[in-house]
Amino acid sequence: MGETARRESQASRASSAASTSQFRLLATNRLEPLFLTQFLGAFNDNLFKQAFIVMLTFGALIANGNSAIYVNLAAGLFVLPFFLFSAVAGTLADTYEKSRLIRFVKLGEVAIATLAGIALYLESVAALFGVLFLLGVQSTFFGQLKYAILPQHLHASDLVGGNAVVQMGTFVAILLGTIAGGVEAG
Repeated sequence: MGETARRESQASRASSAASTSQFRLLATNRLEPLFLTQFLGAFNDNLFKQAFIVMLTFGALIANGNSAIYVNLAAGLFVLPFFLFSAVAGTLADTYEKSRLIRFVKLGEVAIATLAGIALYLESVAALFGVLFLLGVQSTFFGQLKYAILPQHLHASDLVGGNAVVQMGTFVAILLGTIAGGVEAG
């Protein structure tokens, strides 16, 4: 009885763990749309940033051989809004209706992508730096909102798993976007 009971207990725990996996949340309408929205946004931001950096590094946009300054400027301009606007973004996320703000921020992302296309077409380095900064601003505001809205869509018992899935998706999107940006620009 001891060995059989132990095996049954292990099988029951394994079955229970499988049914409580945070990845099951991706199959629900409570998390899947937010996950896809944040994944694609992070992917696109990092694809653009990396492609721009590769173009700067290999002289596709600037004739000056000192591209290191431009590369560092690009990286800094993308991160700068997180320092400048995170507190404001958090306050807005706590003050106003989150789903409405998300729609507004994502509409802004579409406008920024349009500006990116125009800047690339015109080969305007200054405009591309501006777009990179605006992408950082948009990411700053969306970053606060994506975590602030989770308690409205997930049960308390799913919050840790939901946060983990969103965070994992963000880092996978950053990695894939960085790789794709290097490949696309190279």
